[in-house]
Amino acid sequence: MNNVFETISEAAELVSTDPEWANLAAAIQRSVDRGRRIVGCYAGQSRSGPDLEVAVDRAATFLHDFLPHLPGTKVKLLKKIQAGLRVQGDSGDWERVFMNLFLNAAQAMKESGGGEIEVVSQLRDSMVEMSVADSGPGIPESILAKIFHPRFSTKTKQAGLGLHIVHTIVQQNGGVVKAGNRDGGRGAVFTILAPAAEPD
Repeated sequence: MNNVFETISEAAELVSTDPEWANLAAAIQRSVDRGRRIVGCYAGQSRSGPDLEVAVDRAATFLHDFLPHLPGTKVKLLKKIQAGLRVQGDSGDWERVFMNLFLNAAQAMKESGGGEIEVVSQLRDSMVEMSVADSGPGIPESILAKIFHPRFSTKTKQAGLGLHIVHTIVQQNGGVVKAGNRDGGRGAVFTILAPAAEPD
């Protein structure tokens, strides 16, 4: 895979010399970097607990790169993350959790032209509590019990693996994730409780 990433990276570098394609080249390079981190986590190259805010920021960059594929959709990301929080697991894993949740939220808000995604996290004893909430239409009660099932999707052209991957990664890292709707307002909310990383 590293050879594949290197080839794509070199091609992006060549394209970046043309001002017309510089932004695209930068997005491709960021995608290559994300791919390298994901492959690195599968290879077990990282064992330290990642900084939660870094994982969120990297996922936010992915969302920014993806939004052009949802024309007319504008998303504002609000963060309320307790400083210094670290969770058990790999940074690539947690980045993917937030990438999938942000993408799911953006797609849910597409019909209304976008909205807000709010990320909140805090330490509760030895656990980190995280929530990702959006201002979309929310999740119908009839599908809440199935939303993390593999291949389940409300979109006929989607594979339905995004939320299943979120559930799998959180579970593999000793945590739990729940889906629901926001109290007193529109929008879905995903709540994650995961073990905090031991201090170095």
